[in-house]
Amino acid sequence: MDNYPKNSFKLVIGSQYFLYFAVMGVFLPYFNLYCYHLKFSGFQIGVLSAIRSIALVLFPLVWGGLADRFHIRRPIYILCSFISTGIWAFYLYTTDFWTMLFITVFYGIFYSPIISFLEAFTMDVLGTEKKSYGRIRGWGTIAFIMTVLLLGKVIDIYSIEIIIILIFFGSLAQALISIKIPDIQIKKQTSFSSNAKVLLKRRVIVFLFCAFLMLVSHGAYYGFYSIHLENLGYGKTFIGISWALASIAEIIVMIKSDVIFKHFSIDNILFFSFMVAVLRWLGLFFATSPAFILSLQILHAVTYGTFHVSSILYIDSITPNEAKTLGQAVNNAVTYGLGLMVGFFINGYLFETLGTFTLFMISSFIALGGGLLLKCSQMMDRRATR
Repeated sequence: MDNYPKNSFKLVIGSQYFLYFAVMGVFLPYFNLYCYHLKFSGFQIGVLSAIRSIALVLFPLVWGGLADRFHIRRPIYILCSFISTGIWAFYLYTTDFWTMLFITVFYGIFYSPIISFLEAFTMDVLGTEKKSYGRIRGWGTIAFIMTVLLLGKVIDIYSIEIIIILIFFGSLAQALISIKIPDIQIKKQTSFSSNAKVLLKRRVIVFLFCAFLMLVSHGAYYGFYSIHLENLGYGKTFIGISWALASIAEIIVMIKSDVIFKHFSIDNILFFSFMVAVLRWLGLFFATSPAFILSLQILHAVTYGTFHVSSILYIDSITPNEAKTLGQAVNNAVTYGLGLMVGFFINGYLFETLGTFTLFMISSFIALGGGLLLKCSQMMDRRATR
């Protein structure tokens, strides 16, 4: 990295976040809705989402371990970017559930490590400026906002099938630019295996379990929020605006992350994020008016924004250089992988019998449990250090 200008590196990283979350802005609000329009059942939609999440649990750990053990993070990142793009293209040729399930499995294997590797690249280049992580990550949020705002109108005019083509070309652009990721070499001081053992400490395990519960509570939102709004009678444009508003709120937190973490500790921000999640999901249990629904989306600044940044910083702070890729991979695997997988399965199973309103009530209690457990663990850690 010494021979590579830091600002140029930030530009490449920023472009990767931009394209990754532009694709996410197409996928997250509309892929499950696309499946719903294909007449898939709630259970089938939950299974497809959960299979993707299973891949996010297992394969980032495999790829992350290989990257740190053999110092091949960059080659793996580029390889997975190109192969996952190629596999996605097969969605263009089928609407059959079992074929889509098969594609989803193989797509997840290669797509799964991309974000955790990108987080590790970012932490490396920021060095002592880690608390300004949100400024780079914010490019992803900008892309997400632009995408969901424009796409809702495009789908209303044309057809929801267009999302498959858009995701393919967005992924291809990201894969092509991934070639510009520089090869960052961290000086090896101790063995990889000894440093990886830090992830087995009690406080780390408790944190990961609480973070897992936080993402389980997001299962109804990420899996069925767009369907929830459509069933309430809202069109694709409103759905897009709703998702975009959440991201606008999030980007403010991302940009100001260095200021926020200067005044508040990571522990306090994490607990606060859980409590706001309780209020957000409880609000969606009652909300039917557009004003109330949109106001609740502003809380995404905390339930995703501050929670995500503080989680990344927490994991980075407790993992040594030789195991940072694995550390971020474990964090993503347990939360956005295992947490969302369980959330999707539960909500997919209960969707047709309980309806989305009740799903959000359940989500509120799950977030409450995670927050209280985290607070108890923090209090125990403080007593132990006295």
